[in-house]
Amino acid sequence: MHAEEAGPHCVRSVFDRTVAGTIGLEEEVLLVRRGTWLPAPAADVVAEIGDQRVKQELPSCQVEIATSVHMSAVDAVDELRWGRARIAAACPADVVPIAAAVHPLADLPVALAPTDRAAGLKARYGEAIGRQLVSSLQIHLAFGDADCTLGVYLALRDLLPELAALAGAAPFVAGRDTGLCSVRPIIASELPRQGVPPIIASWKQFAEDLEWAVRGRESEWWWELRPHSRYGTLELRVLDVQATSDQTEAIVRFVSALAARLTDLYRRGELPPPAPTWRIAENRWAALRYGVRGELLDLRTGATRSTGRCLYDLIDAAEPYASGDLDDVRALVADPPVEQLRALGPHKLMPWLADVFTP
Repeated sequence: MHAEEAGPHCVRSVFDRTVAGTIGLEEEVLLVRRGTWLPAPAADVVAEIGDQRVKQELPSCQVEIATSVHMSAVDAVDELRWGRARIAAACPADVVPIAAAVHPLADLPVALAPTDRAAGLKARYGEAIGRQLVSSLQIHLAFGDADCTLGVYLALRDLLPELAALAGAAPFVAGRDTGLCSVRPIIASELPRQGVPPIIASWKQFAEDLEWAVRGRESEWWWELRPHSRYGTLELRVLDVQATSDQTEAIVRFVSALAARLTDLYRRGELPPPAPTWRIAENRWAALRYGVRGELLDLRTGATRSTGRCLYDLIDAAEPYASGDLDDVRALVADPPVEQLRALGPHKLMPWLADVFTP
């Protein structure tokens, strides 16, 4: 949204016009050269597919799959599966797609795509933009009500560490183990407006902040959760991309159910006040370091709880709002995928990622 369009009434109307309960997904994947497993340019593959749902991203080797709007989380993931299959079919014999939140072997920076957007960001941010070879699973959630959207935004901020721990899947960079469950946020933090988003007290404040930042041009708001002023959604950006579509489906179904529960709590007036950003960031660090095996601090009392226990409680609370049980999510907590990635090591991991990219 441009600055001249960013008045509070205009912003509210965008979020009021959406269809409550709908969902859309974006998934970033990488193309690599079979054998060396190093990045391979994606422009020719995107051109061959010729579908607006498959787009070139900023790095020359990265592609984004963007789904349509769906009423069902499962249907949205099925469209991602279509995108994965379409990309795999379009690749030449020596190129394969993988879903990796950070390329396990590439030494950054990498080449950027030959697009005007990439050139503009390179001019603005310099070499840091070439180090952003990071891939996330982005979930767009619509609520059909601006005030409800803002209420859920504030509540979902508190839960970013738990969601990050659940989805953490990037222990390697440049062929080495970082000791983290996800190094993606560390790489991303070289750019501004990353990490835990600020408290937004009102749509008036949001419009004023947007106008200040934008000033007549589009701005890149890379927070891990953000109100998307073009689509009228909450865009959750904290999740690492998952190696398999089944893992993606588990997480998407859980997030969708969690959003429905928070909507219910908003309507009953039972959402807690927003926590200070620095406290959420403290838990966020524990999540990216230890994943589900770590501990989190209660954002109000400071009491320590295991991250796994926090997640199990969230899953139990969200399950009544899900279509079917959430046992597949519980399985991700009990046996976190990052541990399988780490056991393989960065070199053996690459062919495995290629093998599991499509079912």
